[in-house]
Amino acid sequence: MDNIVIIAIILTMVVVLLMSGLYIHSVLFAAGIIGLIMLEGFNYLPGLLGNESFRRVASYTLTTIPLFVLMAQFILQAGIVRDVFYLVNKAARGRNSVLGILTLSIGGVLGAVSGSGTATSASLGQVAIPELRKHGYSGRLAGAIAASGGSLSGIIPPSIILILYGVATETPVGALFIGAIIPGIIVLLVFITVMLVFYQVEKKRSSQAELPDEEGQLEVHGNQQVNLLRLFVVSFAATMIMLVIFGGIYSGLFTPTEAGGVGAFVAFLAAVCLGKVNFQFLQQSLVETIKLTGMVMLIMIGAQIFGRFVSLSLLPRKLIDLLEPIMEQPAIVLILISLFLFVLFMFIEGAAVILMTIPVLLPIMNALQVDLLWFGVFVGIICTIGLITPPVGLSVYAVSGVSKIRSEAIFKVCMIFALSALAIVCGLMILFPEIATFLPSSMD
Repeated sequence: MDNIVIIAIILTMVVVLLMSGLYIHSVLFAAGIIGLIMLEGFNYLPGLLGNESFRRVASYTLTTIPLFVLMAQFILQAGIVRDVFYLVNKAARGRNSVLGILTLSIGGVLGAVSGSGTATSASLGQVAIPELRKHGYSGRLAGAIAASGGSLSGIIPPSIILILYGVATETPVGALFIGAIIPGIIVLLVFITVMLVFYQVEKKRSSQAELPDEEGQLEVHGNQQVNLLRLFVVSFAATMIMLVIFGGIYSGLFTPTEAGGVGAFVAFLAAVCLGKVNFQFLQQSLVETIKLTGMVMLIMIGAQIFGRFVSLSLLPRKLIDLLEPIMEQPAIVLILISLFLFVLFMFIEGAAVILMTIPVLLPIMNALQVDLLWFGVFVGIICTIGLITPPVGLSVYAVSGVSKIRSEAIFKVCMIFALSALAIVCGLMILFPEIATFLPSSMD
C-alpha cells in the first residue's frame, strides 16, 4: 500500500477517535501501532514497545514535571491562593482593579506549574470568580479573567509545555524558561491592559446594571480575623518560590529539576507553618501529582509510537517537498504552521499537541534554519491564545462549567484578549526575535 494512502488513513483515524471522545494517549498509541503494522508489519513492534518506550519516559529532565506539579499542589492545598487574594484586597484599599491583575498573575504561575491550563482555569473559576463578582466585576469579565489566567500556562515559566518541548527537541529547558520570561510578561501585560479597559467600561455602565442576586452570598473570609503571621508566611513563601525558580535557574545555581525540588520544599514548609499539613493534605497533593504525571507519561509513550510512524512514513519529507515553493519565505511557512497549531490547541491539551506535532514540525524548522528556542517560546504563545479562542477554547469551557456563566458571554471578552495577544506579542516576536533569545544568550 502506498505511503500516502497509509498516512491519509491514519490521520483520518486520529481525527475520528478524538471526536469520539477517547483519551489522546490512547488515540496516539492506537494510531501509531496500526500505522507501523501497515508500514512494517508485526515484527517491528516488540523492540519499540519494550525498551524504547521505557527510555522515553525514564529521563532525568522529565523529573522536573512531578516536582513542579507537587509544588503547585502544596500551594493550592495550603490555601495560599485565597490568602494572597485577601492580602492584596486589603492592600488595594478598595481599588478593585488590582484583584483582576492578581487573578491573571496567579493564573499564569499556577497554570505553568500545574501543567494544565484548563485545570487551572477551572480552579480560578471556583476561587477567583466569586471574589471578582463580589468586588464589582461582571460575570463575563470575571470568567474571561479566570480563563485567560489559566491559559497563561503555555508561556509563563516553569511551563510544562516548555519542558515537554525541550525534551522533544533536545532544547535546554533552563534556556527555554529564561527565554519565555520577557514574552510571558508581555502577554500578561497585554491581558492586564485589556482587562483594565473592560473593567473601566463596565464600571461606567454599572449604574444602569443590577448586581447579580447571588452576590450577597459571596462571602470570602467574611469577618475572619487577620492573622499577620499567616500573611507573612504566605508572602515570604511566594517570594522565595519565585526567587528559587527564576533567580536560581538564571544564575546557574539550580538546574530546572533542582529548582522544582527546592520550590516544592519551600511550599511544603509554608503549608507546615500555616498548619495545613495532615493526612488529607498529603493524600490530595500526592494523588493529584501522580495523576497528572502519569497522564503526561502515557501521552509521551503514545506520542513516541506515533512519532516513529510519522518518521517511517516520511511525512515530514513529503511536507517539506509540498512547501518547497515557499520555503524561501520562512515567515509565510511560520504563519501556516502557527495556524495549524492554533487550531490544534483549541481542541487538545497543550502537552498532547506538542508531543504529537514535534516529530512532523522539527524537520521543517531545521530546514528553515529557525532557532528552536525561539520557536518553542512562539509555540507557547500560540498555546496560550488557542485555549481561550472559540469554537472550542478549553479554558473557557472549564470556567463556564464550574461557574455556570454562559460560555458565549465569556468568549466575547476572551476574543479581545486573544486577538490583542496575537497581534502584539506574536508580531513583536517575529519582528524582534531577540525578545526570546536575549536572556538565554546572556547566560552563556
